[in-house]
Amino acid sequence: MRFHKYHALGNDYIVLDPADFPNWTAPKLEQIRVICHRNFGVGSDGILWGPIPSSKADFGLRIFNPDGSEAEKSGNGLRIFSRYLWDQKRVASPIFTVETPGGVVQSEIKDSGTLITVAMGSVSFDSERIPVRGPRREVINETLEVQGRSFSFSAATIGNPHCVLPVEDLSPELAKRYGPDIEVLPLFPNRTNVQFLRVLDRSTIQIEIWERGAGYTLASGSSSSAAAAVAHRLGLVDRSVTVKMPGGSIGIEIGDGFSITMTGTVNKVAEGEIHPQLFDVTV
Repeated sequence: MRFHKYHALGNDYIVLDPADFPNWTAPKLEQIRVICHRNFGVGSDGILWGPIPSSKADFGLRIFNPDGSEAEKSGNGLRIFSRYLWDQKRVASPIFTVETPGGVVQSEIKDSGTLITVAMGSVSFDSERIPVRGPRREVINETLEVQGRSFSFSAATIGNPHCVLPVEDLSPELAKRYGPDIEVLPLFPNRTNVQFLRVLDRSTIQIEIWERGAGYTLASGSSSSAAAAVAHRLGLVDRSVTVKMPGGSIGIEIGDGFSITMTGTVNKVAEGEIHPQLFDVTV
């Protein structure tokens, strides 16, 4: 049972190729939890299960969070999976497509795989598409309250749900304190990823991330995409945005209709064998 581990700005994923797991149709919840566990398993922010067949793209991919839930899309996960396909010589061209439950994207390999650009699709602020409870609307500059504090927020989807909260007192502690409660607010029927946002100038933003199903995260591609799109929708930044995160920076280009192109690095960490004894522990 082989695994391949990569990180994208400190956001680490394990690639499990179904070809290496002939008896698995997909990893089960308890398997995902122990593989991702930092003490009992290999340790990661999630599992990339692929490539799997796709009728809409060159490759299909499923993405699992450490709690066992499934994510619709992950920008960092897509860059890592693209690097894996390139490393394994599964692609003949540096440009190819990948389908996730959150839609089809196009990846482009650059700098021998260390830099990857992904056309992520378009951001929508439509409450029914995100989803956000209440009448159908664009969810822009609304208010929510958590732990006695009131926040202004905007919501968005790029195939997965995001809640973006502009703040002045940005810090990891802020994300860790309020992120868990915002993630599970009844306002968000599918839960939500949470980004706390500070605008530094017309071309630079900084975010702290609480990721749905994963917790505090050093970097996120879809979060960067959503936060940059919200900042542009609010008139705070231009179309080319550098997103700064604790793990590093991602470049975002915002096109017509809030189409997003994301560029960032990927680093290979390790590859090896998962021993069956790993699954003797339940976490």
